Amino acid sequence: MPKVSEETIRANLAAFERRPAPGAEGLRRAAVTVCVLRGREPYLIVIRRAPRGRNAGQWALPGGVLEPGEQAADGALRELAEETSVTGVEAAGLLDDFVTDSGFVITPVVAFGGAQRAVADPREVAAVHEIPLERLLAPGVPRWRGRLLQMPLGPSIVIHAPTGAILWQFAEVCLRGRPQRVYGLAQPSWTRT
Repeated sequence: MPKVSEETIRANLAAFERRPAPGAEGLRRAAVTVCVLRGREPYLIVIRRAPRGRNAGQWALPGGVLEPGEQAADGALRELAEETSVTGVEAAGLLDDFVTDSGFVITPVVAFGGAQRAVADPREVAAVHEIPLERLLAPGVPRWRGRLLQMPLGPSIVIHAPTGAILWQFAEVCLRGRPQRVYGLAQPSWTRT
């Protein structure tokens, strides 16, 4: 499997024609960061939500609700810093909006930063995990259970839509250079909180 460089990701993202969510008027706006950090191998971070609050215990990308008038990239990077202490990252571009069954429009922001240690804010995050980018390209990722997409990214990390859909689109668009759409992908009932 060939190594994926930041330059390749940036070029593939720049060539991608992003689609905002159709019919998103009246829905709550949120943004998440697909944060690619440079280590020995490039990796991204996923979080496990705290066992209380919205989406308790679920795997997610750092992110949350946008403040009034806040742009998606600004909100995603603010939430990234609040939830994981990761700062000094640069937004590179956006993937397609994802409309959730719980009434949110999530805008995924792809960003890059240097190697740094992410530290979970225990009020919102139970754990932070580093996922090598190559794991997104591994055989069996994604896998399907009927209409449900699963992203098996570690021994105890299986991520479903909406986060799984965003990660799949990132892998296809940014890592493989394929124009994959994920709008309308089915979500498990337990993600609708």
